[in-house]
Amino acid sequence: MEYNKGILPALDIVKVSREISSFIENSLIESKTQGLVMGLSGGLDSSVTVKLCTEVVNTHKILGLIMPSHSTNKEDINDAVSLADSLGIQYKTIHIDPLIQLIIGACTSFPDDEKYKMANANLEARIRMLILYFHANSMNRLVVGTDNRSELLVGYFTKYGDGGVDILPIGALYKTDVRMLAKHLKIPEKIINKDPTAGLWPGQTDEDEMGIKYSLLDQILYLLTEKGMKEEGIIKKLQISLDEIVKVKLMMMSAEHKLKMPPIPPIVR
Repeated sequence: MEYNKGILPALDIVKVSREISSFIENSLIESKTQGLVMGLSGGLDSSVTVKLCTEVVNTHKILGLIMPSHSTNKEDINDAVSLADSLGIQYKTIHIDPLIQLIIGACTSFPDDEKYKMANANLEARIRMLILYFHANSMNRLVVGTDNRSELLVGYFTKYGDGGVDILPIGALYKTDVRMLAKHLKIPEKIINKDPTAGLWPGQTDEDEMGIKYSLLDQILYLLTEKGMKEEGIIKKLQISLDEIVKVKLMMMSAEHKLKMPPIPPIVR
């Protein structure tokens, strides 16, 4: 079931694209850096982000890093390479499995349960962050993140992993907005239409893991955060159950620590 009820106001895509490009350009100027480094996954968010970067930054100043692991779909790798080639940016493919095994091998063994599975998935994201920053620091460049507003609000990202970046060009856009922007930017349809996935394990998809479709998630998030609506009003407007809203609110509460600096105890002198 799709929840496209026109709740999210339509964006002026041309204006948004121009504003994001200006933001990227100003970030480079203010930081006095000489280019951009970003991860390319072959997915919607990274494809839109890198295309926006090429709108304002010379392609020879953009480095895309494709960092697959054993759980990465080969089609996603091919899509990332194809997009990088079509945009004319520099790119490198770095397989991270040896690094994953090196770190796991140096750690105490853990039972093969869900917590280990998630720890391993987060490790992949954090290794990618280390590689991105190694290149960025070596080249005096900014690390560009690809998380969108939907993911940020519910914490669907790894703290100090894909959340560890310098700038987030599409961080103010819901997933629904990103799809609209992708069409404006002429991102390949196969990328736009593929199931969103973080590639955490074979067959993993964002919506299956979160237990909610982005089309509904975005509507709930918008009404909660930007319209300030209460549960009763959202239930009536979207014709959904209270359980769906509670699920989203719990995700948002659990994600709060990811969006803040680590807490510091107040010491009075």
